[in-house]
Amino acid sequence: MSWSSLWSELRTWPRNRWLVGLFAAAASSLVMGIPTGVVPTPLYRRMTAVTWWDYPILAGSALLIGLVAATYVRAGRAQPRARGTSQTFLGGVLSAFAIGCPICNKLVVALIGASGALAYWAPLQPLLGVASVVLIAATLFVRLRGLVACAPVRRYSRAGQASRPSS
Repeated sequence: MSWSSLWSELRTWPRNRWLVGLFAAAASSLVMGIPTGVVPTPLYRRMTAVTWWDYPILAGSALLIGLVAATYVRAGRAQPRARGTSQTFLGGVLSAFAIGCPICNKLVVALIGASGALAYWAPLQPLLGVASVVLIAATLFVRLRGLVACAPVRRYSRAGQASRPSS
């Protein structure tokens, strides 16, 4: 599969796919951002300052999760087998661990203590963030590849323009 065929698949998405993707991206950014304190609310106060890389990791993860969610929307043709749900979930969990406050994470503090969380966990968080974005991007690639492989054959009208069959 070439990147151009995947890009052309995105350009043919109907409006309902884009709306689901937008909603899923917004929802996932709130689901990851509010509990970690990256999205400020009166519900939670973070013990350590938000770092500069928390924002791109949150935005990238949310955008990619939204696009992956949009691939599950039926676009008038048979959908490929649902693949990638566990990778998307794992990528979202990794993103939340990556952008979360290191000493607010009860699991990390229970395992290595507060000083260990700052000394050992905090330096690993940017790597976890990059790994989560790569994992979600790979899932999106697999999902788009399935959509391209299962795309119906284009029919040509008398004018020679391609049109997708309606079903």
